[in-house]
Amino acid sequence: MTANSLTPSSSLRARWKQLDLWVKILLGMVAGLATGALMGEGALIFKPLGSLFVNAIKMLIVPLVFCSLIVGITSMEDTRRMGRIGLKSLIIYLATTAVAISIGLLLGHVMAPGEGLNLIASTDQAAKEAPTLVQTIVGLIPSNPVKALAAGNILQIIVFAVALGVSLNLIGEKGKPAVAVFESLSEAMYKLTGIIMSLAPIGVFGLMAWVAGSYGLDVLMPLIKVVAAVYIGCALHIFGFYSLMLSLFGRLNPLNFFRGIRSAQSIAFTTSSSAGTLPASLDNAQKNLGVSKGISSFVLPLGATINMDGTALYQGVTALFVAQAFGIDLGMSDYITIIITSTLASVGTAGVPGAGLIMLSLVLTTVGLPMEGVALIAGIDRILDMARTVVNVSGDLMVTTVVGRSENELDLQTYNSDTSTSEKAEQIA
Repeated sequence: MTANSLTPSSSLRARWKQLDLWVKILLGMVAGLATGALMGEGALIFKPLGSLFVNAIKMLIVPLVFCSLIVGITSMEDTRRMGRIGLKSLIIYLATTAVAISIGLLLGHVMAPGEGLNLIASTDQAAKEAPTLVQTIVGLIPSNPVKALAAGNILQIIVFAVALGVSLNLIGEKGKPAVAVFESLSEAMYKLTGIIMSLAPIGVFGLMAWVAGSYGLDVLMPLIKVVAAVYIGCALHIFGFYSLMLSLFGRLNPLNFFRGIRSAQSIAFTTSSSAGTLPASLDNAQKNLGVSKGISSFVLPLGATINMDGTALYQGVTALFVAQAFGIDLGMSDYITIIITSTLASVGTAGVPGAGLIMLSLVLTTVGLPMEGVALIAGIDRILDMARTVVNVSGDLMVTTVVGRSENELDLQTYNSDTSTSEKAEQIA
């Protein structure tokens, strides 16, 4: 069959396959809003499409987090020096992630993007009584890990997975067969995540048609406020908190740092991929910031695996948006639970396609918020992803710089140079 003999439907299918997933999701959101606006309550017939998508995401959460967390922990090689550097990097990464989500929660509380929507959850999740802080802390350790897995108790699953991963590392060679099994399972879960995410446009269409049909187009304005809150938070975290870290712990001029990572930040913003930006990050760290090859080659890939400052900040804003949109009050224990869950889950989901939405569904499940909130965010997820990836990459480079400085493996002459090595090479050429 020649190209000229292609039917209009086959031509449309070919063009659809060529589109990026985020474009498809955005089109699904727009189509759902338009359908809901035109059909009104008649658009409720499309809600099962969204419910199937939400159930599929729920299906992923437990095995994905459990397997990928164990793989993330066991992937850290246990030589003495690397162990020290790895532990130091891990502590800083987790601390900055906790700060990031705290900033997100603060902005979500102050800007209140979801107030006034008055959406109604299709389940009774909103009626869940929040546990006290003491109950949350005591409940971190599962008395029966199998029961925790079956019940989907995310915090207990995370704690058990971390403990099991550390134990597998400690037993050395005897643990490698089990590690290989979890590595295989995690790869299978990544593939399954990709398959389910490919169906996201259909699920988002169904849920947005239901939302627009039930509540009209008044849901659009709060989404603009969500984007604004996330971008403001990202700017505060990068230029405020990271500058403070460099000044206090590295005794370094933050301006030189930001001058040296511009190319990595621009690639992160355009590709929305921390892993895809890794070559540029390594180049910037070694040539522009003066970090040794040994430190940067270890700390940066570790950060690309476990550091999700931008995504954690996004969790704080969007979790409060969903709570406000559905009229659910969160207590202090809920805030602490969100911080702990997002911080620990970042170790297990950083390399997963669609990690932002997966982590959001995990956080919503943990504090009993309606999963329908995922559909509200999915349509603007790509716009948010661009900003949060810049934060993730900037955080990787900041931690690498601070660790390099603490290990006396940072060339201060290179770091304080007004012109980067890369730019000098371009000038000479």
